[in-house]
Amino acid sequence: MKIAQIAPLAERCPPKFYGGTERIVSYLTEQLVDMGHDVTLFASADSVTSARLCGCCEMALRLNPEVQEQLPWHLAMMDHVRRKAAEFDVLHFHVDLLHFPTFRDIAGKTVTTLHGRQDLPDLAAFYRQFPGYPLVSISHAQRTPMPAGVNWAANVYHGLPERLLTPLPHPDGGYLAFLGRISPEKRPDRAIAIAAGAGLPLRIAAKIDRADACYWAETIEPLVRTCDCVTFCGEIGETEKADFLGNARALLFPIDWPEPFGLVMIEAMACGTPVIAWPCGSTPEIIDHGVTGFLVHSIDEAVAAVRRAGELDRGQVRARFEQRFSAHRMARDYLAVYERLAGARASPPLQFA
Repeated sequence: MKIAQIAPLAERCPPKFYGGTERIVSYLTEQLVDMGHDVTLFASADSVTSARLCGCCEMALRLNPEVQEQLPWHLAMMDHVRRKAAEFDVLHFHVDLLHFPTFRDIAGKTVTTLHGRQDLPDLAAFYRQFPGYPLVSISHAQRTPMPAGVNWAANVYHGLPERLLTPLPHPDGGYLAFLGRISPEKRPDRAIAIAAGAGLPLRIAAKIDRADACYWAETIEPLVRTCDCVTFCGEIGETEKADFLGNARALLFPIDWPEPFGLVMIEAMACGTPVIAWPCGSTPEIIDHGVTGFLVHSIDEAVAAVRRAGELDRGQVRARFEQRFSAHRMARDYLAVYERLAGARASPPLQFA
C-alpha cells in the first residue's frame, strides 16, 4: 500500500528527547517500511526515517527558538498533504483534529489516531459535526467521554521495536524511576513521597514545558532541593532509557488524570522493570496487576508495592511486553484498519531485490 503518515511537528520523528506521539509515528513508519509498504512521512525535516520524508518545517518546532506559534506550521502541512492526497491509498493522521474540515470529502481513505485526552468539554460538539472520520483509540478508557455515533475503526495499543529496549543482565535495583513530564497531572510530588516512604533514591528524568514552569518552580523544585533522596536528571534521550529504566527497582507512574496510554509504562516493561501506577485512564489495560506491576490507590499502597516489586519476575515482565506491545503487532493492527477503509485502494507491497 501507499501510505502517508502525518506526524505532529512539535518534535522530530523520532524525538531527540521527550515525545510520545512522534515516537510512535516513527516506530509505526519504520515497521510498515520493513513490511514492504511504500510510506511517506510528513514530519519535521530533521526527522530520521527509512520512509520517504516530506519535511514540513526545518526542525522540531519545540526546539526551534524562533517559533512562537505552532498552529500556522501545522495548517500549512495540512494544505501540503491535501495537495498530495491522491498519491496515497491511505492517509494516517496523528495531529488530533486539524485535518477534519479539509479532508471531509475523502474521509473514507483516512485514519485518525487520537493520541490525547478526549474529556475536554468542547470536543463532543466537534466530533458530532464530523461523523464520517474513522477514528482509532489507543486505549478503551480514552473512549469513555466520547459522544455516541463516533466512527470507531479500532483500538490499537502502542508498540515498541522489540530490540529498542532490552533488560539488563544484572539490574542495580537500588532506586526508583520517574520518566516523563513535570506537570500536575503526572504527580511527581507523589513519586517523591513514595520514594521517601520507601527509603529509596528517586531519579526524575523529565521535561518542563513552559506551561508547567510555575508548577516546577513553586511545587516540585523546592521538593527536589530539600529531599536528599531525589535527583533531577532533566530530559533524556532514547539511548539513555535502557540504563535509566533497566536499573530501576520500579517505574513510578502516579498519575492523576485520564491517561490515554502512557508510553513510558511499556518502555519500562520492555526493560523488564515493574510499573507502580494509580488506576487512572489506561493503566488497568496496560499493567497486569501482580505480574508487570501494581495498581495502587494511595501513597501507603505504593510504598508497599515498592517493597514487593523485587518479588516480580522481570523476565515475565519482558515476556508480557513482547506478547502485547511490540511495534510489529501495532503495525499489523493498523494494516487491518487500512484494509477495511471504504475509500482505500490496495496497491501491492514494494518488491525488494
